[in-house]
Amino acid sequence: MKSHQYEVSVTWTGNTGTGTSSYRAYERAHEVRADGKPPIAGSADPSFRGDPARWNPEELLVASLSECHMLWFLHLCAVEKIVVTAYEDSPLGTMTETPDGGGRFEEVVLRPRATLADPGRAARAAELHHRANELCFIANSMNFPVRHEPSF
Repeated sequence: MKSHQYEVSVTWTGNTGTGTSSYRAYERAHEVRADGKPPIAGSADPSFRGDPARWNPEELLVASLSECHMLWFLHLCAVEKIVVTAYEDSPLGTMTETPDGGGRFEEVVLRPRATLADPGRAARAAELHHRANELCFIANSMNFPVRHEPSF
């Protein structure tokens, strides 16, 4: 088995002068960085005093699932000589808060729309979405369902 490691840095940039002296005294702003890549401006979800103009961890999780699925699907289509000419997804993640202030994702629904050079291959392409879900590294790491509702 091969092992891969992914190293990033996360730096809080939201100290407004008094640190975390109170819940409202600091911003949730932070940056996610990796060598050779532009930084990702992050924050908390606006529901938790975050900046709506920045990415929050929940959005990044949903995006990560969508990206991983797309990359596997495109790979599988290429192997099977199903030509995809366009692909777009509008995934939806549902997270539920718990009474103690924590929470968890209940599910993520991927809603990919692919354009095929040969629409007659849509049935097989739909089957490949199932296989992509089985192979996706990110989906395999989740403790909640990752469903998909593809259209062509």
